[in-house]
Amino acid sequence: MDVRHSSDGPAVIRFRAAGLALLLAHLLFVGWLTLRPLDVPWTTAANLRPFAGIRADLALAPAEAARRIGEGLLLLAPLGILLPMAGGRLRVSPWASLARTVAAGALISMAIELAQTGVPGQVVDVDSLLLNTAGVALAHLLVVPLSRARLRRGNRAGAGDLSRIGNGLRTFRSEAPQGSPPTITRVGVAP
Repeated sequence: MDVRHSSDGPAVIRFRAAGLALLLAHLLFVGWLTLRPLDVPWTTAANLRPFAGIRADLALAPAEAARRIGEGLLLLAPLGILLPMAGGRLRVSPWASLARTVAAGALISMAIELAQTGVPGQVVDVDSLLLNTAGVALAHLLVVPLSRARLRRGNRAGAGDLSRIGNGLRTFRSEAPQGSPPTITRVGVAP
C-alpha cells in the first residue's frame, strides 16, 4: 500500500495517521472483547448454518432481538469508516472503495471467528460473520461517500485544512524554480 504520495501535505499525513491509530485502537478493543476466555458453565454448539442464529434471535422478545442483532452489526461497523480513513484517498471509485472495505471487514471478521475456535467459552457463529460484514458495509455507505464529497468540495473551494490535497499542491511544486543540478566531485580510483 502506497502510504505517502508526492502530493501529500502534512494535513493528509496527519489524517491518515489518525485513521491508522483509531483503526489499531478499535481492532485491539475488538480483539479483547471477542477473544478473551469466558468462564461459563456451558456453551452452545457452533452455528455453521447461515441465518439460523438470526432467526433464533428474531424469535425472542423484540428488544432482546434488536440488542443481539445490533451488537453483531455494530461490532465491526467502525471499520467501514476507519479503513478508508487510514487509506486517505479522496478520489477513488465509490464502488471499488466499498468492495475493498467490505472484503477487508469480512476477512477480519472471519479471522476473529477462526481465532475463537481456540478460546474457552467463545463459540463460532457464521451469523456473526454476516452481521459484522453487513455493519461494515452500512457504516461505509452512510458515511464515506458523503465525507469524501464534502472534503473534495472543500479542496476545490480552497477551504479547510485538507485543501492542499490533490492537484493544487502538485502544480505549485512543479512551478517552483528548479535551480542548477547537483554536481558530484571526482574521486580518484585507487590502483
